[in-house]
Amino acid sequence: MVRQDRAYHRGMFKVFKRMWAYMTASANSKFEERADPKVQLEQAITEAQDQHRRLTEQAANVIANQKQTEMRLNRAMEELERLNGSTRQALLMVDDAQRRGDAAKAAEYNQAAEGFANRLIAVEKQVEDLKTMHLQTTQASDQAKAAVQQNSSALQKKLAERQKLMSQLDQAKMQEQMNKAMATLSETVGQEVPTFDQVRDKIEARYAKAIGTSELQGQTVEARMLEVEQASVNTEAQSRLSELRSQLGLAPASQGALSTPVQQAVPAAGQTGTGADAVPAAQQGDAVPPGAGA
Repeated sequence: MVRQDRAYHRGMFKVFKRMWAYMTASANSKFEERADPKVQLEQAITEAQDQHRRLTEQAANVIANQKQTEMRLNRAMEELERLNGSTRQALLMVDDAQRRGDAAKAAEYNQAAEGFANRLIAVEKQVEDLKTMHLQTTQASDQAKAAVQQNSSALQKKLAERQKLMSQLDQAKMQEQMNKAMATLSETVGQEVPTFDQVRDKIEARYAKAIGTSELQGQTVEARMLEVEQASVNTEAQSRLSELRSQLGLAPASQGALSTPVQQAVPAAGQTGTGADAVPAAQQGDAVPPGAGA
């Protein structure tokens, strides 16, 4: 029973772990979609600057360690030189005491020389260790300086590219707005708003239908009958005008003034003869001498 409970809890833990991973990935994806690239770029530059500052501090610590090792080595070298001189001096004093026959002094100076010799050996070992350490710290210091220089160059490059990226981002936003504006001319905005192409096709179809209907109406019998009636009205009007001109003693209208060929074939009322011999009746009456009718 206990084993089953443990297995159940382990299974539930795995399920919750997978759910948490999925929710985290989903949240990160939505965040990346909505995040402002300009803000993210500034964050990346700030992070790069902080990283360069931390690297510089670490390199400074490495260089400081190299400098401390170098100072310790210099002190050890000075101590080694001093002990070497003291040991030599003690040996000289031992030799001098032996020559003077002072065995006690010779023994004391000999013990002092041995003490200096022991310290000399220890300092020599310390100097060798410090030399090795100084070589290692010098190499580490050189590597730290090179790393700082490389990172500084990379940071300067990023700072130089930041303005370029900002400009490209502004251009991208402008182009996206333009693409969105152009898309509204060819895509339906909602369900109740027609597109520009749809409205244009509708207007052109209506215009074409109106033109076609007009052309069909011009070919019907009713249209021809209207033309004949209009010609008759025009002929009657020209006849009445000719009659009035005759009564007023005016010259007849020229052939070009007639509006239709039918009018040319119909003589004006009150005229006799044809062609150039046609004389208005009023003028014929005027040509008869008075009293001729009597």
